[in-house]
Amino acid sequence: MKIFHLGLLSLGLLATVCVADTDVKTERYEITIKPVATGLQNPWGLTQLPDGNFLVTERTGTMRIVSAAGKIGEPISGLPTIEVKGQGGLLDVTLAPDFSTSQKIYFSYTEPANGGNSTAVSYGVLKNNRLENVTRVFSQQPKVDSSAHFGSRLIWRKDGTLFITLGDRYERKDEAQTLNTHHGKVVRINADGSVPKDNPFVNTPNALPEIWSYGHRNMQGGAINPTTGELWSGEHGPQGGDEINIDRAGKNYGWPVITYGENYGGGKIGDGITSKSGMEQPLHYWVPSIATAGFIFYTGSQFPEWNNNIILGALNGKTLVRLVTDGDKIIHEERLFSKELDQRIRSVAQATDGTIYFITDDPKGSLYRITRKP
Repeated sequence: MKIFHLGLLSLGLLATVCVADTDVKTERYEITIKPVATGLQNPWGLTQLPDGNFLVTERTGTMRIVSAAGKIGEPISGLPTIEVKGQGGLLDVTLAPDFSTSQKIYFSYTEPANGGNSTAVSYGVLKNNRLENVTRVFSQQPKVDSSAHFGSRLIWRKDGTLFITLGDRYERKDEAQTLNTHHGKVVRINADGSVPKDNPFVNTPNALPEIWSYGHRNMQGGAINPTTGELWSGEHGPQGGDEINIDRAGKNYGWPVITYGENYGGGKIGDGITSKSGMEQPLHYWVPSIATAGFIFYTGSQFPEWNNNIILGALNGKTLVRLVTDGDKIIHEERLFSKELDQRIRSVAQATDGTIYFITDDPKGSLYRITRKP
């Protein structure tokens, strides 16, 4: 077990990348994939700051500001102790809805404790490349000794509450069906960590009141549908069975009772069934797996024919996937590129000018920008 304190991690200032652009013809547009910065250590979370620069987390335990020109800053100091183990480490990052006045950023990470670890979420005030007044607002319970399935995406609802997508911790997958743990759940909290009074299980005996939905495996994607205001989530299946769901209050999404996947190396999971009364069917699923990661609903002017489409990163698929939506349905799928980059895509963000940015999960990961070719 390794525990890193972020204030001790520093790679120094990294140079702007100089690699050729890549042009790709898609169904709707010719696009240019432009490398912006490279040399990031397994980048995980990505969000744009109001000044046009980006906050990027590195799973290995560092958060940095990357300028729009590609200059990678020194590590931001002041973060809490983070356990870097397997899939765990420093994970997602998002700005508070009132960031312009509060300067608060929220981030998820693997929190160590006696006998185990779990996903936690804290916020801090960003000041001069340092986080101050760091406050934890959520800690997944119970903690277990595991290196897998931490989730996690942080998604703000329009009412100012925060969704946190979580994993089942792998060895504890059956607990995704219980309401007395946070394993395999989406939780919803207020910005200060308190529980919204209208959460679905607030008045359910022995249920954790933060729970929004359950029966999930390992959710590493999520976004608010801009038309309906609902949460859409993406999760990893085992071997096959990656899912996109409309994540609704109190619903059971079935894992591990129902799945379109199978055990690694083959063999059915549980009874090997794909549906059961009282359990939700996925809106869209993949067999074989593409390893769904972060995604957005596109709403910009750069690619108007993509508006309200999902742009989703794929780790195993090594591509961006465009999903065309029609109300509560997904009616078309396009892989935007295939072998042009040959890199695992972890997170996607839409910039204020309508261009699309994404990061690749690699010991020398990169930040890329997608523009429309004239």
